[in-house]
Amino acid sequence: MSSRFLPLADVADELNVTESQVYHLVRSGDLAAIKIGGRGQWRVERAKLEEFIERKYAETAAWVAENPLLARDTAD
Repeated sequence: MSSRFLPLADVADELNVTESQVYHLVRSGDLAAIKIGGRGQWRVERAKLEEFIERKYAETAAWVAENPLLARDTAD
């Protein structure tokens, strides 16, 4: 059974980005997280991570729809 909350390092692994990029997402409010423990360690709920990923898919789809490929973009 997977745990409900993930440390930022695990979130970074899931997204294939650096831990500092995840920290920035959390601090900017783009990715919901909680701060727990005496040293204030960040944790991201797995459900919130999935919501973030779905939101990014929707944002990307909207961007792609608004920015169609041009002939020059497809040439190699």
